[in-house]
Amino acid sequence: MKLGELSQVELRRLAANGGLRYRSGPFNLQLRTELAPFLDTLQYMYPGAPLLDEAQHPCHFHITLNAVGGWRRWLRPQVQFWVDGFTPFDPYPLDQAFPMYEWGLNWCIGTTAHQNLMLHSAVVEKNGQGLILPAMPGSGKSTLCAGLVSRGWRLLSDEFGILRHSDGQLLPLPRAAPLKNASIPLMQVFAPDQRYGPRFDKTRKGLVVHLAPPPASLADQDLPATPRWIIFPRYSDGGVTQLVPQPRALAFTRLINNSFNYLVTLEQGFQSLTRLVHHCDCYQLENGSLEAAIEAVETLAEGGSQ
Repeated sequence: MKLGELSQVELRRLAANGGLRYRSGPFNLQLRTELAPFLDTLQYMYPGAPLLDEAQHPCHFHITLNAVGGWRRWLRPQVQFWVDGFTPFDPYPLDQAFPMYEWGLNWCIGTTAHQNLMLHSAVVEKNGQGLILPAMPGSGKSTLCAGLVSRGWRLLSDEFGILRHSDGQLLPLPRAAPLKNASIPLMQVFAPDQRYGPRFDKTRKGLVVHLAPPPASLADQDLPATPRWIIFPRYSDGGVTQLVPQPRALAFTRLINNSFNYLVTLEQGFQSLTRLVHHCDCYQLENGSLEAAIEAVETLAEGGSQ
């Protein structure tokens, strides 16, 4: 059964009592909350998320998301994120419950899921071949990822490049992509048929609208991808778009700086990252136009010359 198949009554009952249990990529989640508007947004963004049976699927993260009590309930409504009885963040405004949940889950994964090498990158796939987009904030990573997905690439993740140590495959974690500030109207014009979530004003990252993962990406979240390209995007408003080959040694160093847990994984992380760089073509993408950047990436994927 899928999250979108639950009635509102059943959705609220599960979340308020034993917990709503569903799968997101390689992670099993248990969520307890009584926030009805948040649940409506969650169901709208992830209708294809598979629900889990409690007896057969132990969960990696047990999350509670509820309103803060006391005087704040009336004067300054806030929401608090808890994971396994611990709260790692200060409260957010109550109307920002969904972005808090998304960012809180990112924190859980990035700080504890060390069974794989975790890169800070978007990952998309076409014809079984994975494209890794490692980047620092402000590079245009999410916008480029969203643009490629709107053109038919499969979304593995907007945030995590999950590299399995045993075979070097990329594991999918298809979740909502947080578009920020100027990228929101850009994508809404560029890809008007995609599913966009509510508008969240004045978050800690500015104006945010989430782009839902396509149904096909959720349906294929059991299918890994073989790494083929590593592209470091860098957006410059009005700049010339060009794809420049990157030496593998430099790409290796940059990936270390874009990893959540390279230092934690020690020799295993070194071996996995070495194998990744050895099997991928590496590039720097100077990006001045979303359309031009997508054209450059698709020409590369089709085997054309740059």
